[in-house]
Amino acid sequence: MRYKADITAGSLKVHESRIIADLLLRGVNAKDLEKAILKDNILQARTAATAVRLGRLIRKRLELMKPELWRLIRDGTSAVAIHAVLAAAVKHSPLLGDFLDLVVREQYRVFTKILSNKLWEDYLDDCRGRDPDMPVWKESTRKRLRSSVFQILAQAGYIENSRSKKLQTVFIASQVLRYLEKHHEHYVLRCIQVIP
Repeated sequence: MRYKADITAGSLKVHESRIIADLLLRGVNAKDLEKAILKDNILQARTAATAVRLGRLIRKRLELMKPELWRLIRDGTSAVAIHAVLAAAVKHSPLLGDFLDLVVREQYRVFTKILSNKLWEDYLDDCRGRDPDMPVWKESTRKRLRSSVFQILAQAGYIENSRSKKLQTVFIASQVLRYLEKHHEHYVLRCIQVIP
């Protein structure tokens, strides 16, 4: 299955990703990581279930990348950390990556000023053609997915904010681009470099 709804567990969550990246870089084992997330509540989640869901999402994202990217997340400037987490999120979620690559890129190309909710709805409908095994999501899940994706686009700078959805120019941090090129992350590079 190419498309999953696990992105609804959180947007970029840069602050929380810095915390998890630090633990991974320090070589904390899975048991101690779980203890830090659940017992010590290092992510400052309101409930244990939220902490587990968020911790799992961030860890799955980061573990797809090398420690070099974790360092960019932990130690980088705000922009570097945001773009490094975005790269990990795109690699983890083809639903996000393909939206950037197939829809957002086209909107820049035709000089659209605003991303509409309809673009998202049409995109989700089109996803079934690329992934016949994609789950049939309830309307509430589709809305949460849209909300998460537009929050990510706003946090990364592609849109002004998740309310106006006004497209704007974004320049991905050079350190993140270098990491992706060095590690042959061609799909991620293509997805995050959508501005002509």
